Amino acid sequence: MRRGTAGTQSQALLLSASLASSLAILAALTAIPSSAQAAGDAPVNTAATAPAPKVLRYAIRVAETGFDPVQVTDLYSRNITAAIFDAPLRYSYLGRPYRLEPNITDGMPEVSDDFKRFVFKIKPGIYFNDDPAFKGRKRELVADDLVYTVKRHYDPRNKSGHLYRLEGAKILGLSEVRAEALKNKTPFDYARPVDGVRALDRYTVEIRVANSDPRFLMHFADPMVGLMAREVVEFYGDRIMEHPVGTGAWRLAEWRRSSRMVLEKNPNFRDVRYHEEVGADRPPALVEAVKRLQGRKLPMVDRVEISVIEESQPRWLAFLRKEFDFMDELPEDFAPVAIPQNKLAPNLAKDGMRAVRYERADISASYFNMEDPVVGGYTPEKIALRRAIALGVDVERQVRLPRKGQAIPAQGIISPGVTGYDKSFKTEMSQYDPARAKALLDLYGYVDKDGDGWRDLPDGSPLVLEYATQPDGRNRQLVELWQKDMDALKVRIKFKIAKWPENLKAANAGKLQMWGMGWSADSPDGENFLGLAYGGSKGQSNKARFDLPEFNALFRKQHSMADGPERVAVMQDAQRLLTAYMPYKVEVHRIYTDITQPWVIGYDKNLYQRDFYTFVDIDPDALAKAHAKKH
Repeated sequence: MRRGTAGTQSQALLLSASLASSLAILAALTAIPSSAQAAGDAPVNTAATAPAPKVLRYAIRVAETGFDPVQVTDLYSRNITAAIFDAPLRYSYLGRPYRLEPNITDGMPEVSDDFKRFVFKIKPGIYFNDDPAFKGRKRELVADDLVYTVKRHYDPRNKSGHLYRLEGAKILGLSEVRAEALKNKTPFDYARPVDGVRALDRYTVEIRVANSDPRFLMHFADPMVGLMAREVVEFYGDRIMEHPVGTGAWRLAEWRRSSRMVLEKNPNFRDVRYHEEVGADRPPALVEAVKRLQGRKLPMVDRVEISVIEESQPRWLAFLRKEFDFMDELPEDFAPVAIPQNKLAPNLAKDGMRAVRYERADISASYFNMEDPVVGGYTPEKIALRRAIALGVDVERQVRLPRKGQAIPAQGIISPGVTGYDKSFKTEMSQYDPARAKALLDLYGYVDKDGDGWRDLPDGSPLVLEYATQPDGRNRQLVELWQKDMDALKVRIKFKIAKWPENLKAANAGKLQMWGMGWSADSPDGENFLGLAYGGSKGQSNKARFDLPEFNALFRKQHSMADGPERVAVMQDAQRLLTAYMPYKVEVHRIYTDITQPWVIGYDKNLYQRDFYTFVDIDPDALAKAHAKKH
């Protein structure tokens, strides 16, 4: 498609009466004020008037589940907890390749004993946001808070979805405390000393592990170790998901579940200055912004308002009407208009918008519950069923139609952009071969036994797949393709529709037969994806509940290996096993585009430093110009 044609289509989109009507309905339903409207006609930055608060507004497409760093596993909730809670380390916001740097620690942790001993020194003078749990006193972050945060992952009551990541290194003593609590059905003993994690003094923590782990520090830049105060957890009890209290740059000021979240500056946040660096090869607008922002106190905006809008059209149209400052994850339906030939449309570029296109380091997959009586199991006929279903899914059509070219077919479970990915690695993971699929089904007895035109199980009972999905437009398009593909194989499939948080809860409990899900990397390493099939993470990241001794052995082997060709070879062997047993039909790796309004300064996509709004600013002059043009 020519870029000029796409620009014309985009202008037509903006002018159409039907879309104007949709916008009016959206405004009435959501009542979200625009940044330009918030600025009003009041003078900005005059000597007589204080500057208007800087407010950044955007929308996400999936509702949050809560705000406890230990319990939440979904991308969107974790992005919020990353803003409220400090992890010990962070990733440089603009540094590429991604690199770790201190956050609340005094320098990088000391690493010794062949990656089995780690010493963290916490900076004095870091304080939690004020909360009734502290009974009126100012609460400093200390070593015991890091010890307590790590131990919370081992407490069975918390059902940590990240425990397997720490268990891989085997922090000395904690697994035993957890096992004792499970065996005796007693509360986890936080007071029991263990050799694996202990405070050496008020600000120093030593962590010791049994298994050498060259990438162990990556976990401590992840939102899962957002540092928490024990008195807050005990004060709120079972409501801790609703009451996040951290030392991060932001506090949760307002919350309407599955609708709207408002973050405001944490008044107790320490003095942190913008110190990002970029090379001259980066986009000129970003290079200029970095120069402009050097030395500024973080965060630079005063308030962040996040709306939940699941449907693509109202989210996109609200952005075009400048009700949002930032388009997080351009809906694929609008890619031909907004980024024809994968470049920002001329009319949007003329308005001063900026696009950032990136590979997400993720997978979009459909999993089979390995404990389900229909699609689960490790016997030849069950393996044949899953492989036949996988061979019957036309991934290329999925990329071409609902995904509008914003994805690439997957060869394995490890995505681009992380250690362990090899572009030359090939499997039949995304192969489309309906003839072979039918032959497999015939060979293993999945044939029509009662003459109704549909295949049955080998024992003669009906073969029916139940696929969980969400009610939004994009998922409707995806399941329509699944319906066509399964119809072609004469395999019945029905769809179980629920909101995303409900499906996540059911998946963690092992109650879904199949579910189409995405997984984004927590760190730039392929082990994060292999963990989706590791037996030790069943009920956590391993939604398929796959548990194969051969795979588990390969997972543990690569865990302690240094990065290099030998480790990649082991990871590829593990991926071949997943292709053979097919607990996941990994369909694609997605490509996303974010778009900013012209007044947003300094934005770039960082997959692992999630609180991007801490590092961007809003230009009030550009905002005022947009307001004047709008009216």
